[in-house]
Amino acid sequence: MTAAKYQRVLLKLSGEALLGDRKFGISPQYVQYLAGEIRKVHDLGVQVAVVIGGGNFMRGAAVAEHGIERATADYMGMLAMVINALALQSTLEQQYGVPTRVQSALTIQDVAEPYIRRKAIRHLEKGRVVIFAAGTGNPFFTSDTAAALRAAEISADVILMGKNAVDGVYDADPKKDAGARKFDDLTYHDLLVKGLKVMDPTAAALAEERDIPTIVFDISAAGAMVRAANGERVGTLVHG
Repeated sequence: MTAAKYQRVLLKLSGEALLGDRKFGISPQYVQYLAGEIRKVHDLGVQVAVVIGGGNFMRGAAVAEHGIERATADYMGMLAMVINALALQSTLEQQYGVPTRVQSALTIQDVAEPYIRRKAIRHLEKGRVVIFAAGTGNPFFTSDTAAALRAAEISADVILMGKNAVDGVYDADPKKDAGARKFDDLTYHDLLVKGLKVMDPTAAALAEERDIPTIVFDISAAGAMVRAANGERVGTLVHG
């Protein structure tokens, strides 16, 4: 058991979180930073699961606009998520010695375990970081929905949603509007009513139904993930 507020957390990262200062692909230096932040939480004794998007390589919806069938485009995006998961796994193990398992919703047995709920929970109980790859394994569902789904399946205490250089939920894009107002506390209903583009409606509805809070925070702020896991006021708390 850990003294941290949350015993089991689901970290949601966008694919863009792996870009660093690049415009495409993976920044090894930034992946090392992210792995270091995850290790800090792991060292608290917190059980950590991770879901990563694939937007640093491609987004299914965007690819579909260029003539590729939407379902096929989404599967391509899922493969990008697997690439990201493997990069994070390798860094966690090679640089920090953190035991890690990748479980893929698509069957790719040469590089990742298949997703099996009970096995994932057992990995977490043994102190391994579990990275859930390939989203839900179904087209038309986002990595946000995958995060909410996996969080519900493993009975995570909280979803930690890491954003890039944005320290919470605002009523406008703070990178474009200097007058944007930050929310410290929101309900999932507020997200939908106000049209705040923090997570997709399906993910918000599932998290609300299962009573799983989400903390939206700036992953690029060193130590923010540890503070969130400890229950300190970080970013924006979204709840039912």
